[in-house]
Amino acid sequence: MAASPALGSGRERVRARGRVRARGRVRARAAAAGCALAVCAATAAPAAAADDAPRRKPTVVLIHGAFADGSSWNGVIARLERRGYPVIAPANPLRGLATDSAYIASVLDSVKGPIVLVGHSYGGAVISTAAAGNSRVKSLVYVSALMPDKGESGQSLAARYPSELATATRAVRYRAGGGVRGTDLYLKRDKLHRVFAADLSAGTARLLAATQRPASTAAFSEKAKVAAWRKIPSWFLVARQDKTINPRQERFEAKRAHSHTVEIDSSHVAMIAHPQAVTDLIVKAATATGSARPSPAANPSDSRARPESRPADTATAWVTAGAAALLLSGGALLVGRRRGRRPR
Repeated sequence: MAASPALGSGRERVRARGRVRARGRVRARAAAAGCALAVCAATAAPAAAADDAPRRKPTVVLIHGAFADGSSWNGVIARLERRGYPVIAPANPLRGLATDSAYIASVLDSVKGPIVLVGHSYGGAVISTAAAGNSRVKSLVYVSALMPDKGESGQSLAARYPSELATATRAVRYRAGGGVRGTDLYLKRDKLHRVFAADLSAGTARLLAATQRPASTAAFSEKAKVAAWRKIPSWFLVARQDKTINPRQERFEAKRAHSHTVEIDSSHVAMIAHPQAVTDLIVKAATATGSARPSPAANPSDSRARPESRPADTATAWVTAGAAALLLSGGALLVGRRRGRRPR
């Protein structure tokens, strides 16, 4: 029996509507997959750009202490520059904590970009004040240094942890313009080698004695008004054979500040006797990220804080992973649909 023309045309219309619906579903899945690809690209592109962009190295600013000058950092400077770090070693006036830290703070203002600030001996007290409030100072490094808290001075710390420095200095009166008068402290020439630089040659010690820069008594007596190490992560090198600053004082300071600490067998002038060890510590401070960075001691009773999570990064990871899954599932559906279609 022949099929009715009306019945045949009805079946054809049903088949046509089915093909239209199928093409619509395919287009919808393709659009969803395209959106997922766009989301992946949008979230991954910034991360890729950050990875590809060269990271600018911080400027390392080296601050010398009493009885020394910027040349005491020569061995460290050469090593840092070979590794691509910009370095400056400005003159520390050695006139008093307030004056010296204000001067060094003005030097920091002239430096562009992030800074790793390093202090040796009395230079540690200077950087603790000079870095306060400067958001570009990312790390503090102390090399056999003073690290006073607010209200402390070099003298008050030395009273708690005596050293041979007390009997190794001589006082010399000075006059300056405008009627300014004061007292400078020098290391005695016959004491410098033993107390200051025992692991250097006798000839080098004689040169240091002849070229030493004196420090005003105010440098050691003035009390600190701030302590930048309470907000900025710090690293500390303890010199075990130091006779200028008691090693027990150095350990106390480092522990109190939650500093990342290393100890080496060195005299007070570790940056001259062991420039590689000092350079290595500075590089660690310059490159440490995340949990590798010490947590500053915000208050005297604070314990080490736990590393903070990074919710923004986590959210980005979730979005990227979800978009990728959507892309893969959409692609699988498209392939399945195409494979399942019958040839016309």
